[in-house]
Amino acid sequence: MGIFEILSLLCGLALFLYGMDVMGNALKKSAGRKLKTILGNLTSNQFKGFLLGLGVTAVIQSSSATTVMVVGFVNSGTMTLTQAIGVIMGANVGTAVTAWLTAMNGIGGGAAEATELLKWLKPDAWMPVLALIGICLIMFAKRSRFKDLGTILMGFAVLMVGMASMSDAVSGLKENEAFCNILTLFSNPILGILAGTALTAIVQSSSASVGILQALSSTGAISYAAAMPIIMGQNIGTCVTAVISSISANKNGKRAAFAHLYFNIIGVGLWMGLYYLVGWILNVVGTFDVFSFANGTMIDMWGIAGVHTVFKIFSVALISPFTKLLEKLAVASVKGTDKKGDEFTDMLDERLLDTPSVAIERCKIVTNKMAELAIDSLVKSSKLLDNFDPKIVEEIDAEEDKVDIYEDALGSYLVHLSARDMTEAESIEVTKLLHMIGDLERISDHAVNVAESAEEIKDKNISFSDDANAELLTLRNAVEEICDITKDALAHEDMAKAAKIEPLEQVVDDLKSTIKLHHTIRLSKSLCSIELGFILSDLLTNFERVSDHCSNIAGCLIEMSSHESLDLHSYLAKVKKGGKEYDKLYKQYSEKYSLPEA
Repeated sequence: MGIFEILSLLCGLALFLYGMDVMGNALKKSAGRKLKTILGNLTSNQFKGFLLGLGVTAVIQSSSATTVMVVGFVNSGTMTLTQAIGVIMGANVGTAVTAWLTAMNGIGGGAAEATELLKWLKPDAWMPVLALIGICLIMFAKRSRFKDLGTILMGFAVLMVGMASMSDAVSGLKENEAFCNILTLFSNPILGILAGTALTAIVQSSSASVGILQALSSTGAISYAAAMPIIMGQNIGTCVTAVISSISANKNGKRAAFAHLYFNIIGVGLWMGLYYLVGWILNVVGTFDVFSFANGTMIDMWGIAGVHTVFKIFSVALISPFTKLLEKLAVASVKGTDKKGDEFTDMLDERLLDTPSVAIERCKIVTNKMAELAIDSLVKSSKLLDNFDPKIVEEIDAEEDKVDIYEDALGSYLVHLSARDMTEAESIEVTKLLHMIGDLERISDHAVNVAESAEEIKDKNISFSDDANAELLTLRNAVEEICDITKDALAHEDMAKAAKIEPLEQVVDDLKSTIKLHHTIRLSKSLCSIELGFILSDLLTNFERVSDHCSNIAGCLIEMSSHESLDLHSYLAKVKKGGKEYDKLYKQYSEKYSLPEA
């Protein structure tokens, strides 16, 4: 093998790995909400978990990516170890799809020459068409979905070109005696397993290492006996990515990675043990010499894919009845219990950043929890004006601290997420969340301010007049309603509810102005004190600011969903010009929260 063949082999390997990476990333990106929905339907049913792992891995073409996500889910507490094992088994089988795709390069020879139809099945015949379609979509398509499809097609085309290049580069090795002697060394199962493990650990992808083996098989110099141990090792080597990913995970996350490793090691042990045992028995009874057949029959690309798939199905069939034992083994390997953390901030696992659609869904869950805490705190603080309770004040302070933690965690996570390659829709979601978490944090701050005003009233043993209390209660009810609408609109991304917020916010503004005017009149009649006036002013300002933040959240939801941009000033100016629906809602809320004349 000369220098030019070596360079050609390396070039083909580079193209193959690059094409696989581009195609895998584009598939994950284009899966988007579907992938999010699939992964959201977690179940303790082992069979459904298996189908989940199989489907996701077949879509994103990477068992490593799926298992890393599984480690992330287990680490964040959103998936149990039992669920993880079922998904991992499915992921192991799902990754075999790539081997069958790359095996299409093996179509050829006499069969293709004899049958004209078979020539069209060769990648050489239709790959240029895919590449042409792909580049046209990338260059000329305006929608990101079509651009992603073009990237998938181009990645697949580059992958297949790399495979063909590798196959051509090693084609001359069939007659090379030294090369054939080296391959016979891998008939030793230990050496073969170690070689397959090392190769896959280096390239971080069993699909890539299987593709390399398929390219070598095109020489016709690899037997089943040499190929099987290498394939076994490749299945062990693919666990390296998840194990490395689990280093920073909690104990359950580490256990998920070890369960993946043990599953493949046990599968390899059972497969190789059964193969040699059955072979020895058949040889003894004289029925069939398995070892002679395996050493004499040359394997091709389809054979590699077949052995790879059969091994995976065999492993699942034999190990699935004993998943509880596998779980116990993983728990025994990583002893101890995790320190209890916050279940919501734990959802923001860095391993999920590589799959933006899933990471965004985690962020939405935490944001909704943040909204729930902030708005519940505001409602609690409002009720303190009726019945002060120091324990409730402590709860509000604790919830405000938690909201601050959520804002810091979400802000940092979303900034990291924004640097990843995302679809246009995903980028919009990230921008929307970044804007809204600040408003939610400010609502919790205002809840603390209201609680402090209630505490001041209690400590000074003062009280508002009956008229002031009645007016303040009307304002509080309006603010509580706007908060409830905001929480529901955010949780369900309900644009109809979001549209109700701005008319009600305007009513809150009107109430604030009217209550201030009424207070001035009472002050002039000596029916209220200046000291109470300062407290009342603080309360009015805090309640009005809360409604402003609710308005910002509603504007963000509506603007980003309708115009895919954020210009709150233009949105508010446009809304406040009025419209039939706005005027109708404003009138309803004005009547509902009307104040008597002073």
